[in-house]
Amino acid sequence: MNLSFFDQFSSPSLLGIPLILVATLLPALLLPSPNNRWIAGRLSTLQLWLISLITKQLMIPLDKKGHKWALILTSLMLFLLLTNLLGLLPYTFTPTTQLSMNLALAFPLWLATLLIGLRNQPSVSLGHLLPEGTPTPLIPALILIETTSLLIRPLALGVRLTANLTAGHLLIQLISTATTALFSTMPAVSFLTLIILFLLTILEVAVAMIQAYVFVLLLSLYLQENI
Repeated sequence: MNLSFFDQFSSPSLLGIPLILVATLLPALLLPSPNNRWIAGRLSTLQLWLISLITKQLMIPLDKKGHKWALILTSLMLFLLLTNLLGLLPYTFTPTTQLSMNLALAFPLWLATLLIGLRNQPSVSLGHLLPEGTPTPLIPALILIETTSLLIRPLALGVRLTANLTAGHLLIQLISTATTALFSTMPAVSFLTLIILFLLTILEVAVAMIQAYVFVLLLSLYLQENI
């Protein structure tokens, strides 16, 4: 039983070939492709409105130099948002529950922001490791602590996204299993757990959207520190 709860997090395969790549590309296939019509349809209008809203929210903490990253950050936000929401559908696989994938998204982007800071303003970037006014005996320890906190940022990004999504999926599966098991013996309790399951699903939809936004927002804040 314990193993079956975690089977949903294993990558599906067909003829021994992992299908995680198909699950990763699926959100892009759901977006309507651009066309040459003068008047856009409702779906295209909704898509443009959503992209514009996301871009405005992500560009708020950045100055004009950081606006070059608008395409990367908006695309990442849409990818995480659609992947997290599609993972809540029955009999689906959520790639963002895999720590390896989240780290593969977080580490290169974090490293890019760090290298930009070291290239454009090395003294300011290195100055973050030692706050002004630090007592001399505390300088070695404080540099070590600040360096550790800097290097742990991509790990924190990946673990935060993985842990929140994994916990939500496990809760949904546990409550749905209890609802099915209690239906024949205690219908009243089963109906109560069904209501809890419905409310938890709504909560997980909100968590899926919030975690995608937090992931990209923290990356934009790291970028702002280095530009």
